[in-house]
Amino acid sequence: MLLRLSSLFVRTLREDPVDAEVASHRLLVRAGYIRRAAPGIYTWLPLGLRVLAKVEAVVREEMAAAGAQEVHFPALLPREPYEATGRWTEYGPNIFRLKDRKGGDYLLAPTHEELFTLLVKDLYSSYKDLPLTLFQVQTKYRDEARPRAGLIRGREFIMKDAYSFDVDDEGLAQSYQRQRDAYERIFTRLGLEYVIVAATSGAMGGSRSEEFLTPTAIGEDTFVRSAGGYAANVEAVTTVVPDAVPFDDAPAAHVEDTPDTPTIDTLVALANERFARPDRAWTAADTLKNVVLALVHPTGERELVVVGLPGDREVDLKRLEAAVSPAEVEPAGEADFAAHPEIVKGYLGPAVLGPNPTGQAADDETRTSLRYLLDPRVAAGTRWITGANEPGRHVFDLVAGRDFTADGTIEAAEVRAGDPAPDGSGPLELARGIEIGHIFALGRKYAQALGLTVLNQNGKAVVVTMGSYGIGVTRVLAALAEANHDERGLAWPPGVAPAHVHVVATGKDAAVFEAAESLATTLSARGIEVLYDDRPKVAPGVKFNDAELFGVPLVVVVGRGLAEGVVEVRPRVAVEGGPAAEQVPVSEAADRVAELVDDLLAG
Repeated sequence: MLLRLSSLFVRTLREDPVDAEVASHRLLVRAGYIRRAAPGIYTWLPLGLRVLAKVEAVVREEMAAAGAQEVHFPALLPREPYEATGRWTEYGPNIFRLKDRKGGDYLLAPTHEELFTLLVKDLYSSYKDLPLTLFQVQTKYRDEARPRAGLIRGREFIMKDAYSFDVDDEGLAQSYQRQRDAYERIFTRLGLEYVIVAATSGAMGGSRSEEFLTPTAIGEDTFVRSAGGYAANVEAVTTVVPDAVPFDDAPAAHVEDTPDTPTIDTLVALANERFARPDRAWTAADTLKNVVLALVHPTGERELVVVGLPGDREVDLKRLEAAVSPAEVEPAGEADFAAHPEIVKGYLGPAVLGPNPTGQAADDETRTSLRYLLDPRVAAGTRWITGANEPGRHVFDLVAGRDFTADGTIEAAEVRAGDPAPDGSGPLELARGIEIGHIFALGRKYAQALGLTVLNQNGKAVVVTMGSYGIGVTRVLAALAEANHDERGLAWPPGVAPAHVHVVATGKDAAVFEAAESLATTLSARGIEVLYDDRPKVAPGVKFNDAELFGVPLVVVVGRGLAEGVVEVRPRVAVEGGPAAEQVPVSEAADRVAELVDDLLAG
């Protein structure tokens, strides 16, 4: 195919868009691949659609190779199936809801588990029909409160979602593995680095969940890995719980005056000044911080909880949200504290928290009804300095399990580099990445809710077990742009580039344009995708800048060298061991370019 820049619907920009935060957003807009229509919503232009189609083609080919069959659902869906599974409410403000002219409730689908389940229920009824895997490539919608980073977190996006249907858990395990293998092939073919990490299932439910992340400093997801092979999304990391500590000889808890110590740092400084101990100095790790947070449930109910954790750690709101999903988390505000006068801000402690306060606990009238959840590091027998729930006073030597208990434990504290891996495989390293795929062993949650059963070999109705497998197609494209660019522009991998070759005619000489036209049409006739800059009155510098911005992997310049009978052939980005810029006789140019394209596509 031959694309002529003189007629192609594209305009490049010299300046970065003002709302662009990351390279992929900046360059995709500047190169004329996408245009912003509204916050988090983008129009796809011809060059962008060509790249998108190639990414989708790889996904479709590997889905078919894994035995999945393609279907296509509407994006506008009725309320009833989502009501049956509880997700009409669970999604809270994160979905677009609307009414038709008759007052019926609809939504713009953020995902399609319910529709896939009902379709199979409608058509299949026997174990002989299974296993089955269906997939679609569809536009999804999510009412993001803060869309950011261009295509990485938008309000409208394209996903590939697949669902497997099996009679039993053994079948699900096999379907899950087939999809996992397919994902590895997809990302390998696309040339995208990926890490597979354990993840939480969240509102999706299920017994197993893994994310595919592409490592990048601008990624929204933090993940960990150890030298011994452990890898997990930070939300899925579990704390190595310390052993219980004997406390038979522990001193009794005692309240001390600690004026002007509303923060951990001020408390530690005062403790070392006034209550120094002979063996070692007090540190933030000796203090028990109690943080008041608000859980906003999908129903709109606002519930305050208190999270207790060592004072040298901060609450990780993403980890907390994963633990309390589908609720969302906000810091408690002044109105929240005003509604609970029994809480002394800055000096809150277990004296008024927990189900069965002892020791320093106040009477029932002054206890709070808020749930108290502890970090697993607050093990039985550990001793702490914490708030006495009186202004300017703290409790010393407060022993967990002796002097206070909680309503439960929660994984909400930040994970830090050097923390031990839960499987004992060594200290953890932290990195950031973009989520490009997520697979779930859903189990029977949706089939049970929607009545999807089949008759087994004994004629008994059994609930089908399901898996869910998603790839963010538009996010993959953005991740490719993030991983393949330099300061001058995009540099697409050959398999997804909008064209294989960018032919650039420079100068005003008619002979240059004739030679460039002949070369471009010859290459196109040989099945090579060509982007041809045939603009007659555009300066060479502008054409070269655009060529670097577009990111086509191979550039052919027809210009001054034509007087000596040569054209210049060069890769968009010089790669060690790869082809270098070379002067090629005009008569040999088509053959040489075709050879280089074959080599590039072969990898």
